[in-house]
Order: sequence, then structure tokens, then C-alpha cells
Amino acid sequence: MTNFDVDLFVIGGGSGGVRAARIAAGYGARVMIAEEYRFGGTCVIRGCVPKKLMMLASLVSTEVKDAAGFGWTIPEANFDWTTLIANKDKEIARLEGIYATNLEKAGARTVKARAVFEDPHTLRLSTGEKVTAEHVLIATGGMPNHGAAIPGIEHVISSNEVFHLEKFPERIVIQGGGYIALEFASIFNGLGVDVTLIYRGDNILRGFDEDVRRHVRGEMEKAGVTLLTSCTVDRVERHGDTFTAHLSNGSSVAADQVMFAIGRHPCVNGLGLEKAGVSLNPANGGIAVDEHSRTNVAHIYAVGDVTHRINLTPVAIREGHAFADTVFGHKPVVVDHDSIPTAVFSQPQVGTVGLTEEAARARYDRVDIYKVDFRPIKATMSGSESRVLMKLIVDGSTDRVLGCHIVGPEAAELTQVVAIAIRMKATKADFDATMALHPTSAEELVTMRTPTARHVRQAAE
Repeated sequence: MTNFDVDLFVIGGGSGGVRAARIAAGYGARVMIAEEYRFGGTCVIRGCVPKKLMMLASLVSTEVKDAAGFGWTIPEANFDWTTLIANKDKEIARLEGIYATNLEKAGARTVKARAVFEDPHTLRLSTGEKVTAEHVLIATGGMPNHGAAIPGIEHVISSNEVFHLEKFPERIVIQGGGYIALEFASIFNGLGVDVTLIYRGDNILRGFDEDVRRHVRGEMEKAGVTLLTSCTVDRVERHGDTFTAHLSNGSSVAADQVMFAIGRHPCVNGLGLEKAGVSLNPANGGIAVDEHSRTNVAHIYAVGDVTHRINLTPVAIREGHAFADTVFGHKPVVVDHDSIPTAVFSQPQVGTVGLTEEAARARYDRVDIYKVDFRPIKATMSGSESRVLMKLIVDGSTDRVLGCHIVGPEAAELTQVVAIAIRMKATKADFDATMALHPTSAEELVTMRTPTARHVRQAAE
């Protein structure tokens, strides 16, 4: 027995913290987990899950529009924002209850409170309780970042507030060019809102494959989203219930809401990290950790978005599980952060795994590109002008598939399966030898036989 109150104290009840607490408790550890807001964290409460529910709601308008080409006459449809929000809140509350219940079933003690370090082994809770712990896991996640203060920043909402808008906006300005910005631009566009997307760079989805970036932009613009790139919002003025966003290019846009989705930063402030001696990573502002998620203090660990490594829910879950296996299961596990599949639930949807063409060409001597851009079978009847993009990146020397990029319906679902093949180091010949499933869009992944481009890296002189 130790002289500590618990074997593990987890700060933060999001995906990573909850998984770590449950697995550690399963190994017999005495676990306590503190969450100051709601169990489930960003993903369940104000991120992936409610956003996906809203995205599904926004797709109905497209389905109704496409129905005529298939012989359906549908009366004018009416959308009610308050009903969507109420049903979304009900589902989120249900999921939150499951998270808390599963923790208790696993044997972990839960507490609704903020936890702050008093010293490396002592946590003080906002309830007044003081707890000592042999090991501490920090899993406090991240939060929206509005960037540099501008005049009128107090009128700007983030992805936190957008889930709880009392009034449905007819016009919205969204600043940002990443996952969150594109997803909400697509959601509101699908719900009939006039959407203007502002991004400082020359094109959206920085870091994604260039063909994907171009394709998504073109499809979103065809769907009615106004994309203004190479500019930013300089100030926001309020006029009663409406706003004017003044842009760096001298133009302005009127809206009922202005939303910023320009990035997130780790929740590290106010945790008492200095009292625990925990260091931050100067490169990204997150808690600095090694391959086992251990900080510079031997018994303190951190997982998920608070480390600002790869800010994805499944990554946090895998890191939390690996931590518990390593420390309490005595089975050292290192999380592989390569070839992580990811999706953007915009319209069109994006699924990607592995290397982009640009990254592959920088790393490998020979790179073959297989790419197809086509109208899916549904569009031929519905009259939709939407197109699907599928792209494979192949090592020209070994034939190994290095990356897959899909833009179109159910791209995320397809990419999850392709990720298994890439993880197993499948070759292009393996893809070619796989029988096509017809008629599907996915059959293109196994029928692209001729490279659309071949690149050979010149040797340095």
C-alpha cells in the first residue's frame, strides 16, 4: 500500500481521460477523475458528436432536392432550429450519462470539480477537498482560440457557442479554413443559411493534399458557400441584432452571426503546473511529453489535445489506453502516430489517410499518382453537379500505397477501411487484385490502373 489517497488522479473527463481512468481501474488501481464541466469532453459535449448530428440534419435539404430526379414529389419542407437543438441536447445528455456511468462501473470515483496542483502529488479540488495521488494524468483538452484581439471581438462566437444559438441566423460569417470552419460552413449552408467563409491563406484546408483542397473549394462554392481567401476579419461592428464584418481587403460582409474557427489551444492555464514542475512544449504551447505520454515529472502524464500533438478524439483515446496499459498493466505501449485516418465532415466530405502527394514527393525518390474525378451514379439521375475525387499515392519503387484521399459521399466510412490496408503496407498490386464491388464509387479505388502522374526526385548535386 502507498501513502497516497489514490493510485491515479485524472484531471479532465474527456475521451482520453475517461479511457485511461477506466482501463487503470480495470487493472485494480484506485482511480479518481475530476471534470469541472461535463463528462465526455469536447468531442461528446461540444465537438464531434453534436457537430455530426447537425451535419446529418443539414444533409436532408440535399436529399429533398435530389429526390425529384428519382420521381418523388415532396411538398415544401420546413426546418425548425429549436427542435434540432433540443433533440441534439437530449442525445448529448444521454451520452454524458453513459460516460459517467461507465466510469463508476469500472470502479473509478468521479467528481464534478476543478482540480489544481498544489505540489507534484497533491491536487486541490474546487469543492475544497485535497487529494494526494501517486500518479497524475492531465487530460484537460483544448479550447477555441480567437487569435489576436480585434475591435468587436466580443461579438464573435466560437464553436462552443454555436451549438446553443437561441436564434437561427439567416446569414453567417465564419473565419477559418480548417476542419471546424468548413464543417460549420457546410452545416449552415445545408440548412439554408447565407454563408461567407473568410480565410487568411490562399486556399482552405492547409496541410491537406493540394488536389483535395482545390476539389473541396470548388464543390463548396458550387453549393453556394462564398469563399473569400487571402483576407481576414479586421473588426466587427454590431447594429442591434446584426453585425458587419470588416475585412482586411477593404470589403465588408453583413451577418446575423460572426463565428471564428481559426484554431484551438491547449487548456493549460490555471492548473498549477508550475507548482508541479511540469514543462510546456515551447513549439506548440502544449504539455511536453515523451513517447509514453510522460511529462518531465516522472509520475505525471498528459494525453490528448492538451499535448497539442495530434488533436483527434481517437488519438486521445489510444494515448489514454496506452498510458494505463504501460503504467498500471505493466505492458509498455507506444502509440503509433503515423498514418492516422482523419475526416472533415464538410460537404463534400473528406477522408484521408497517409501521405499527401507533396509529402510523398519530398520523402520518396519515385512517386506514382492515381487519380479519378467523376460524377457518382446518384448525380446522373438527380441532376446534381457534384463530383467525387479519389486519389492514391504510391511508392514507385516498392509499389506500396502511401496515402489515400477521398472527397465525396461517405468518404470517412471508406477511408476507415482503406486505413487498414495502408496500415498493413498493402501495395498497389494488392488493390488491383481486389475484385471491384459494382456499382459503387469505391470500386474506383481498385480499378485505377494507369498512373495519372509519375514523379522522380532529382538527386542533389
